[in-house]
Amino acid sequence: MPFRFAFLKQPFEDFFKHQASGGIVLLCATILALVLANSPWSEAYFHLWEIELTVGFDHFGMTQTLHYWVNDGLMAVFFFLVGLELKREFMAGELASFRQAMLPIAAAIGGMLVPAVIYFLINPSIPEARGWGIPMATDIAFALGVLALLKVSRSLAIFLTALAIVDDLGAVLVIALFYSGKLSFLHLAVAIGLLLVLVVGNRLGVQSLNFYGLIGVCLWVALLKSGIHGSIAGVLIGSVIPARPRLSHKDFISGTEHYVERYKEVGDVPGPFHHEERHGALLTLEQLCHDAMSPLQRMEHQLNDWVIFGVIPIFALANAGLVLRWQDLVAGSSHPVTVGVALGLLIGKPLGILVFSWISVRSGLCTLPRGTSWLEVLGIGMLGGIGFTMSLFISNLAFVSVSLSNYAKLGIFIASLLAGVLGFALLSWASSRKEP
Repeated sequence: MPFRFAFLKQPFEDFFKHQASGGIVLLCATILALVLANSPWSEAYFHLWEIELTVGFDHFGMTQTLHYWVNDGLMAVFFFLVGLELKREFMAGELASFRQAMLPIAAAIGGMLVPAVIYFLINPSIPEARGWGIPMATDIAFALGVLALLKVSRSLAIFLTALAIVDDLGAVLVIALFYSGKLSFLHLAVAIGLLLVLVVGNRLGVQSLNFYGLIGVCLWVALLKSGIHGSIAGVLIGSVIPARPRLSHKDFISGTEHYVERYKEVGDVPGPFHHEERHGALLTLEQLCHDAMSPLQRMEHQLNDWVIFGVIPIFALANAGLVLRWQDLVAGSSHPVTVGVALGLLIGKPLGILVFSWISVRSGLCTLPRGTSWLEVLGIGMLGGIGFTMSLFISNLAFVSVSLSNYAKLGIFIASLLAGVLGFALLSWASSRKEP
């Protein structure tokens, strides 16, 4: 029986380990949302997200719709993971040195500026103009999912990952500066005070994740009340999680060697339970392994699958629902918001990434990854045009009007689909040209 269960479980474990699986789950959630929105259960689907939910107690809590809790609450976990990734990349990753970081930073800046300009040229008047931030974002799950289907160099995958992370940072700054509400300076002062508490805790070497979690939730609430979007809280909390482990490499090695010897010395006891001393040695070894990993890496490892296979698909399920009536598609496809978003992602993204990368390389600030061609950079830029998750997120902040939000969603769907197909084709062609 155990063998059969393991045999049945193996395909699922293999699937979730594959790099493309996050994009596949996200795609399935999107298709499900579209099917439900255009089915006989459409009214129930849209009503579900408007159900009010109270978190807290009487006279001390928040009552909001389920849609709000997904976008402002659950997505804060996604932005927390973004904050962890940003800190790791800038401390010890591809963004740690100026020359390494310059290419993805330049590419990301170009991939944000050019789409925004294209959108604004097509939609210069309010309220449509507020959507200029929608085509600036890249969906890292979908983009890396497409890339995983191709045989590309590791340096190219690292370039896309670093570019998408810088892109996320740019999107967070745009949300903080341009898509936040009216400021409440009292709540903002409370949020700043709580952030200082977290910074001091980090400096004093506090490694308890309960400390950062409790203060972090209070910071999130204070920022929501201040008028700044709660996603910023996620990034800020992620940035103060300690990056150094409690135990040094030397202390970990000596500690584990000592307790492994103690484990060996204690004789085995018949039955399923360990001897008390052997059990104690195992628990100590477990604690040593825990303390040898930094809280940042531990949290990033633990949250990654939850965000990829939980948070983002739920967000897509709540936000990707779009009624696809033929007359609405015909009218929407020519609307300036749809056109601006689609052209911004499909043309602006690859053009901005390619041109700004070329300028940074030609000026001597950086070099292309070894063995990478400009055709591959264009292909990566095209994958950058898959702006699904973050673009949907910003469209919810940009437009109060449901019709304008739906036009933006239509542009996101069209551009993301075409960008994925064209990016895959370009990178496949570039790869075939390299083969002898």
